Amino acid sequence: MKNQTANLMIQALNLARQAGPETDPNPRVGCVLVAANGTVIGQGHTQQVGGPHAEVMALRDAAARGNSVVGATAWVTLEPCAHHGRTGPCCDALIAAGVSRVVAALGDPNPLVAGQGFERLRAAGIEVEVGPGAEEARELNIGFLSRMVRKTPWVRMKVAASLDGKTGLENGVSQWITSEAARTDGHAWRARASAMLTGVGTVLEDNPRLDVRLVQTPRQPHLVVVDSRLQTPPGANIFIEGRAVWIYAASRDDKKAEALEAKGATVTCLPNADGKVDLRAMLQDLAARGVNELHVESGHKLNGSMLREGCVDELLVYLAPKLIGTGLDIASHLHAGGPLTSLAGALPLEFKSVDMLGPDLRIVARVAGRDAF
Repeated sequence: MKNQTANLMIQALNLARQAGPETDPNPRVGCVLVAANGTVIGQGHTQQVGGPHAEVMALRDAAARGNSVVGATAWVTLEPCAHHGRTGPCCDALIAAGVSRVVAALGDPNPLVAGQGFERLRAAGIEVEVGPGAEEARELNIGFLSRMVRKTPWVRMKVAASLDGKTGLENGVSQWITSEAARTDGHAWRARASAMLTGVGTVLEDNPRLDVRLVQTPRQPHLVVVDSRLQTPPGANIFIEGRAVWIYAASRDDKKAEALEAKGATVTCLPNADGKVDLRAMLQDLAARGVNELHVESGHKLNGSMLREGCVDELLVYLAPKLIGTGLDIASHLHAGGPLTSLAGALPLEFKSVDMLGPDLRIVARVAGRDAF
């Protein structure tokens, strides 16, 4: 029975992974409906934002197969919603369908749900169990949970370097330190994110597209540019049809702002006391715009500022098996403050994963305790 329990939640989690990034700002949820004899009678995952949620898709699947769900158990990776948004409450759909039991990996911290889904299910006589698969479900929706609880996105910063810690040559050349496998994986992380963030320095120096090209994606993540003085050229490659570009400035220049807005950008002025963009306020504003995960690919100045101000939750580091010697140093990208007088002041990290990608090494390191929400 224990193995069956684990397998059913694993199946629901795999469905949730299929939901993909197009569900943003909604969470990625999977649901498996199981008859009393253990047979799977319906399954589904959350659809593109505005579409049906996982529970409704599973109920529709069961109906399409000609299966009754009366007395069934619903295995779901997040608490069924209890509010009217773009769709109706999923807890009501399960109640109306006649399920007898709901097993959920996690409660939903959304203030519009926050236990109300479970309460309504129990009030209708449905048995509720919470907990199986909780860790995996948290990781899958860590951005959504961060936005709901902390009111900021989950921020992941990507850096690529040689084994001796060089991000480029002294002349600035950095293409390509890592292999095609690592670059493709980097684009998969881009595709997962709600939005990407860079600085105006990167826009001016490299004129990048900063889009997803090396993997298939149903949509391009939005782009965020930190640009204190509105130096972004209206003709920059970042303006791609179909995605939002949000530019954060420290002061408003109406002429420059109007030119950028004519290209479809949204210009927001959020200055701090030093005349730079207030990065914490920017994150709060992005959360209000529905950004769950923010993927950072920027130069050393913005990277350092994000780290020093405590705005980074996780590092995505690719290391190539090369020794470059003299060159641009990774320390400039990951400068979190200092100089330190004691090692006790170092920023503590936790290795979440270490994997080989072709010849390269990928390290995911999380700021210690940052996911305690």
